[in-house]
Amino acid sequence: MSFGAAVVACVLAGACSRERAPPKAAPVPVVVAVAQTRDVPVLVSAPGSVEAINSVAVKSLVDGQLLESLVGDGADVSAGQLLFRIDPRPAQASLQQALAQQAKDEATLAQARSQVKRYEDLAAKGYLSADQMEQYRTNLDAARASVKVDEANVAAARVALSYTEIHAPIAGRIGRILIQPGNVVKANDTNPLVTINQIEPIYVNVSLPSTLLGRMQAAQKSAPLRARASIVGIDAPVDGKVAFIDNQVDTSTGTVRLRAEFSNAGHVLWPGQLVGVSLTLGHDPNAVVVPAQAVQNGPDGAYVFVVHDDRTAEQRQVDVARVVSGQAVIEKGLAGGETVVIDGQSRVEDKAAVDVRPASG
Repeated sequence: MSFGAAVVACVLAGACSRERAPPKAAPVPVVVAVAQTRDVPVLVSAPGSVEAINSVAVKSLVDGQLLESLVGDGADVSAGQLLFRIDPRPAQASLQQALAQQAKDEATLAQARSQVKRYEDLAAKGYLSADQMEQYRTNLDAARASVKVDEANVAAARVALSYTEIHAPIAGRIGRILIQPGNVVKANDTNPLVTINQIEPIYVNVSLPSTLLGRMQAAQKSAPLRARASIVGIDAPVDGKVAFIDNQVDTSTGTVRLRAEFSNAGHVLWPGQLVGVSLTLGHDPNAVVVPAQAVQNGPDGAYVFVVHDDRTAEQRQVDVARVVSGQAVIEKGLAGGETVVIDGQSRVEDKAAVDVRPASG
């Protein structure tokens, strides 16, 4: 081969080599956010169930015909409000009978007093035997006892008459009226006339892992634990406080039961309702937080893509302590001030070049 042919061959070989070199990958467009360092509340969340503080099954304490219902289904009632009237005539007749018997026995008592007073002087002078005088005194004592029995019977009859008007023992919301006017009710019947649930304030029961018990007790010592209930269909959650921590752990579930109290002025919480409950157990100062969408899950656990100054992305494993209001609290693996990818991670690889774009909208 001549020198010229060799030069031509080398040039052609170099050209072919340059043509086979793969093109450099274009930077991946991403949206980023900067990790913040701030004070973050320690929140725990769990499902809870609403329970009325008081629930009363209203029953009749006397037998009789139900004459009138003065409330409608689902009405709000106040303590002492008149709800039902039962036919009072049998109770009134019993009261009149008791009063008549009392009047009769009081007349007998007056006569017995008069006899004792009249014959005491005669007995003192010896005109009346001691046995006869003792009999008059015995009659007086018996008359006094009869009057006391009558007074008790009259009081019982008045109580029975008062039972013909049924008043609300507590304030709350009544359910469906189960016995309608015209029916005969019996004292302490199995079926109540209506049930009243106290709505304001109200309880929410929730069970949390027993591993949090120590932190809950420590937080409860300084101030009542704040509780927040989230209700489906209502944007704004309602605030309350923990009123009770159970004195034992459920060994079958490893949880401890709490009861939070809510003022429930707007009646958004309802007995039997399922709600989401979150508790604030304290605060983590100087916690590192990033938008929750920055955290991805892989075979080795959670990770984020950290963007360096040279516009390359680094895949980095992180430990996420919890997510609070859309912000992930990073326990390990990330420092405040570092930039992470929050959108476009699906096309990013470790050490890949990225093109930072502003967030849309």
